[in-house]
Amino acid sequence: MPQTLPGNALDLHKLFSPIIGEEFVIVDEGSRLRYGRDETEHLCFLPQIVLRPRTTEEVSSIMKICNDHLIPVTPRGGGTGLMGGALPHRGGVVLSLDRMNSILKIDEENLQAIVEAGVITEVLQEAVKEKGLFYPPDPSSRGSCFIGGNVATNSGGPKAVKYGVV
Repeated sequence: MPQTLPGNALDLHKLFSPIIGEEFVIVDEGSRLRYGRDETEHLCFLPQIVLRPRTTEEVSSIMKICNDHLIPVTPRGGGTGLMGGALPHRGGVVLSLDRMNSILKIDEENLQAIVEAGVITEVLQEAVKEKGLFYPPDPSSRGSCFIGGNVATNSGGPKAVKYGVV
């Protein structure tokens, strides 16, 4: 049977710190405000806590706890969205993927890249360019938006007309 947790951010801090480390659990209001906004005007939803995992194993552990305790989770990339899609409308946890920022593999033969969700789009574009390849999606925020967000929002930029979107 699921158990609900109290809304106290400090109680949540104690729950998640052993998983990702104390320095990657954000509970102070000023910092949480930053994660309650994106580039959408006039919208802000304050999360109870912000978690910054580094590995998929950490994400899995966080998600298990949140599921067991009915804690809402909002994944977040670079915060460059214009539609409020990554805002924590129900409070709970913001799962910031900014530390999951590695390019794991660029497969030149099959024209594929394996990257973590927090890789900045422009970083991937430059990495494939060094190998003589081309990654066409070019949203205007390519210097700060994340691949995970591009996939989640079907982002493409002006070159999408010719090459399509992510």
